[in-house]
Amino acid sequence: MTPEEAKELLSFHSGRHEDIHHPKWDSGFLGMLRPYRGLIEENFHEVMEALQVLAPELHKDAVDAKLMDNLWAICFLAKMWGLDKRSALQRDGLITHEDTERLSDWINQIAYAVMILIDSGDVNEAFAGYVRRSF
Repeated sequence: MTPEEAKELLSFHSGRHEDIHHPKWDSGFLGMLRPYRGLIEENFHEVMEALQVLAPELHKDAVDAKLMDNLWAICFLAKMWGLDKRSALQRDGLITHEDTERLSDWINQIAYAVMILIDSGDVNEAFAGYVRRSF
């Protein structure tokens, strides 16, 4: 995956890509939460793989604002829609406790990787807890 492909993929996962008819727009990381149809593990792995490709760009003095917008949206909105007790998924019991735990873990791993890549650029540390596994 090239850096440009990684950025485009993240724009689908954040629901910010202009091609709203593309299947990934609807079924990406945020798309899978609204309406909730269950977690799609491959979305998490695609986000993490895109971050690995974009690691050098995230450690630059000036980081692409659209890239940061997409990453912030993935983490913040997934937290608000999937984990917040006042969200429809939680309030109406649409997401299981197990899926809540998985989603929380995914968000934490994404956010941690982004933080480390921006701060130190240490790829090994950023992905130390990430293992491509079945949950």
